[in-house]
Amino acid sequence: MLDRVRELGIEQQTLVVFASDNGPSAEGLHKPSFFGSSGPFRGVKREMYEGAIRIPMLAQWKGSIRPATVSEEVCAFWDFLPTAAELAGLPIPKGIDGISLAPTLLGQSRRQHEYLYWDYGHGRERFCQAVRWKNWKAVRNGSAAHVELYDLQLDPGEKHDVSGQNAGIVAELVQRMDRALTPSPDYPILDRTARPPSRR
Repeated sequence: MLDRVRELGIEQQTLVVFASDNGPSAEGLHKPSFFGSSGPFRGVKREMYEGAIRIPMLAQWKGSIRPATVSEEVCAFWDFLPTAAELAGLPIPKGIDGISLAPTLLGQSRRQHEYLYWDYGHGRERFCQAVRWKNWKAVRNGSAAHVELYDLQLDPGEKHDVSGQNAGIVAELVQRMDRALTPSPDYPILDRTARPPSRR
């Protein structure tokens, strides 16, 4: 595809974005451990750990994005819609969670997310949630009885649950989880007390 863009002479008018929708799958015959597909991160597709939701994103736009630059900025794929709208000169839709990445792509600063929220399992036997706020990440696997807490700056592989030493932060992130959850009769939560996922 990149070769074709070059052949057509439209590199300076074309933003190319490559990303994944989730981490490696462990379904069917897939064995993420065989290739170490999650890298240093814990988790696989349909879980709330970094190996499931932290994904690569590469962008190329000749003349606009400085080559070989790396950003550690925390973003989510719901930032793509406002990014595309802004770069196309269209109004960014109101009432969405995304924040345009256009400034970041162009080497400028942008407004940051207050926090990021994920959930999975509506209508299935297991419901799980996660929220990231600054360097903190909280994970709730099917039960409000225990919320795991990780400091992603010190522990990106989520190996050390530090909830016991940070009750105030856990309480804050639980509030954010509860505020972010949007119930829907079309997408019901069947069982919030289901067992945690088995480790692979």
